[in-house]
Amino acid sequence: MIKEQFFPTILYAKDIKLDNSFLEKEIIKWSEEDKGITKSNVNGWHSHTNMHEMPVFKILVDELFKMQSEIFNEENLNGEPCLISMWANINLPGGYNKSHIHPNSHFSGVYYIKATKDSGDIVFNDPKSTSHMIVPSVKNIELPKYLWKEVRVSPVVGRIIIFPSWLWHRVDINNTNDKRISVSFNFTQRMVDE
Repeated sequence: MIKEQFFPTILYAKDIKLDNSFLEKEIIKWSEEDKGITKSNVNGWHSHTNMHEMPVFKILVDELFKMQSEIFNEENLNGEPCLISMWANINLPGGYNKSHIHPNSHFSGVYYIKATKDSGDIVFNDPKSTSHMIVPSVKNIELPKYLWKEVRVSPVVGRIIIFPSWLWHRVDINNTNDKRISVSFNFTQRMVDE
């Protein structure tokens, strides 16, 4: 039989070395001065989305641009990346993020500043919505990745994950007694005159 795979959904990840204790202190200080906003977050703090404009976070912004530029090159995209929004998340014990997408952007992502194994996986769902119309029963074995309907990615401190903005995702409950701190962001494409 001939077998080909089309329409892959790619999750990119990269581990970087930043002073996460410094970033943690700055985000906690920010959360104490600003009540933030509510989006998909439950029992947690979501900053305003202008974090990329704050000089104190430039070290992270620079790393995000480096990685997004690599993705543009990998996917043969025209123009250059444009960071349009960035925000901090603090998920308290019991906190989580409801399933959502990121409209009006091309790529979205997360950077982990403080997290442990049980502080909440990010969970991605099969983007082929019509594939959920009728789901066949499968054998009780470990399926190959291309047959997964859900992908769970555990947080790793110092890791950036970037994915297509149209990909539905959520963050599971923080089952620890500590805060889970991350930064989320959205990139779009800026065309450059030749």
